[in-house]
Amino acid sequence: MKTRIDTEFVLVFTLVAFSTCSGFYLPGLAPVSFCEDVKGGDDCQTLIQLFVNRLDSVESVLPYEYDVFDFCKDDNERRPSENLGQVLFGERIETSPYKFSFKKDEKCKKLCTKTYVKDKTEDKNMLDFLKRGMQLNYQHHWIVDNMPVTWCYDVEDSQKYCNPGFPIGCLVTTEGRAKDACVINSEFNKKNTFYIFNHVDIKLTYHNGEGEGWRGARLVAATLEPKSINNADADKPTCEGPPMEVPGDNFYMHKFDHSIGSDWLWCTLTQQEDAQEESGWKQVHGDVFRPPRKGMLLSVFLGQGTQIFIMTFITLFLACLGFLSPANRGALMTCSVVLWVLLGTPAGYVSARLYKTFGGEKWKTNVLLTALLCPGIVFADFFLMNLILWVEGSSAAIPFGTLVAILALWFGISVPLTFIGAYFGFKRPVSLKSDPLSFFTKPVPGIVMGGILPFGCIFIQLFFILNSIWSHQMYYMFGFLFLVFIILLITCSEATILLCYFHLCAEDYHWWWRSFLTSGFTAVYLFVYAVHYFFSKLQIVGAASTILYFGYTSIMVLIFFLFTGEWSGNTA
Repeated sequence: MKTRIDTEFVLVFTLVAFSTCSGFYLPGLAPVSFCEDVKGGDDCQTLIQLFVNRLDSVESVLPYEYDVFDFCKDDNERRPSENLGQVLFGERIETSPYKFSFKKDEKCKKLCTKTYVKDKTEDKNMLDFLKRGMQLNYQHHWIVDNMPVTWCYDVEDSQKYCNPGFPIGCLVTTEGRAKDACVINSEFNKKNTFYIFNHVDIKLTYHNGEGEGWRGARLVAATLEPKSINNADADKPTCEGPPMEVPGDNFYMHKFDHSIGSDWLWCTLTQQEDAQEESGWKQVHGDVFRPPRKGMLLSVFLGQGTQIFIMTFITLFLACLGFLSPANRGALMTCSVVLWVLLGTPAGYVSARLYKTFGGEKWKTNVLLTALLCPGIVFADFFLMNLILWVEGSSAAIPFGTLVAILALWFGISVPLTFIGAYFGFKRPVSLKSDPLSFFTKPVPGIVMGGILPFGCIFIQLFFILNSIWSHQMYYMFGFLFLVFIILLITCSEATILLCYFHLCAEDYHWWWRSFLTSGFTAVYLFVYAVHYFFSKLQIVGAASTILYFGYTSIMVLIFFLFTGEWSGNTA
């Protein structure tokens, strides 16, 4: 007995010309013109190549390469060059067998046939893997001319929703409940059955270049409609018939409880009725520059925070200009990594300068910790997450060569630049002289309150950022994000200055660590919100995916802690 799955793909695309259209192209993205076979040339391509990317799911953190699912493959498969950001983000783009000639319609064209025999262990494992992919709603991501191929379907109130991906298939549970894409077709009604989408209708839309000053036409949209069709004769497909059913057998089904909620953060500020005396801070004016305990660690945090702050500012500024658009794949991550590597000098300078201000003498330890401590924690976390991805066979696993390249950038460029910055920081004389003082304080109430306002500025934007990361959505609102970034800086500064002033008025001069931790505590709220997001918004299952989520979240929280703490510490 065997289960036969015939995979025929219908390539029906309608080429529609628009007479009027205007627009602009983002920096670094050159438009491509297409012509008919007889009119092609060096400046006008005749063949339209469709690329496939990794498959991912909102119910699993583990993405997989296209080839892992045993789909139809390109006989002359090749991969376009990938930048560092694409590799770190797990982009795995490759050519597909879908190739279109411009202005040439194709109808009911068979691409390949796959057969799985249950008695064969290899076939059974592959079929189970496909079922698992459909159960977790893994999504295809196809690309044409650097544009995502979108799947548009009708939703409530006669509205149309377009998704930059489409599922492998769907399933109806043993209770008869249609999951995910199975709700769009009433024919998907058999209990404990998977329905694989083995048929796609593709439509490409173009804009004619006549009268526009350029030759040929340029693609402006690519859409598709996935279908499940079981043709009576695989060798002579008619692209009609009942859906392709794959029995669920005793395959284990997970049940999910989907819920939608709203998160609101209410901040109430109350003014104290009895203002403290203005003379309070004057009583400790001679003590405020006494060095704190753990001054070495504080200087290291401030140095690393400076490096992250400058990197974030420049990256967001370039993104606002359009240079780091999501259309330019991997550019955002590549820019961030390169900037971080090149900004070792400010980190070393700030750390050394502050440590010298504290009267520190272990300059070698200070420089080494600045260059290695926080990056080492991030790299160790990242390496452990990568080990899990390797074990799981995920396409997001970073190749060993890329890890070596990252280490080379770190030790070959960032570390030497940190030493250079530290040299100038220690070389510059300081006029501050202070005596050691025990660092005894009760900072918890002020620190906890100080982190609320900065988090209140970002938590709405944070929802969209987490959606783009974990729900695989494109993020384009860099202008608004940059504005939120500036508001966050202002809020951190004001909260830190205000709380430090209150403490000084109360004749409490222990402000060094408190100024750093006041806004740095925002990272704790960030982590709490990430935990809430995991349990309320995501449907992630499996120990590996859970570990990966919190592992990567820990990296994000640490970076945010250093960034906000550095800004508030330097402000104070």
